[in-house]
Amino acid sequence: MSYAGDLTPQEAWEKLVNGDAVLVDVRTEEEWAHIGIPDTKGTDNDPLFIPWVFAGGIPNPDFVMELELQGPEDRSTELIFLCRSGARSAAAAAVASNLGFTAFNVLEGFEGVPGPDGARTVNGWKNRGLPTNLGQD
Repeated sequence: MSYAGDLTPQEAWEKLVNGDAVLVDVRTEEEWAHIGIPDTKGTDNDPLFIPWVFAGGIPNPDFVMELELQGPEDRSTELIFLCRSGARSAAAAAVASNLGFTAFNVLEGFEGVPGPDGARTVNGWKNRGLPTNLGQD
């Protein structure tokens, strides 16, 4: 692991509520629109929405530039990376760490892992009851 560490969704939320961090959602625009996004109105910081990949798994060639432009000027501000299940966000957190940010990955992601029936209803930000603005689907 080349980033600061992994957080449970609840640990990530606590850091956000305490004003200690900024959430970076690295899912695709389609995921934001159809599945939903974390609702961070109860925190001091608005989330950043920077896709790690585009639809079809095409890497975002501007990820680093977008993170540097949108991220906090103070590199000591912690960044918490979130994707669907925790894989893309771990990769993004590693890149952010290499840029000098203190970066964490949210274990379980926004939707969590698939359950026995294949639906993502087991864990993750959304399924743990953390504040969410649900998508259009």
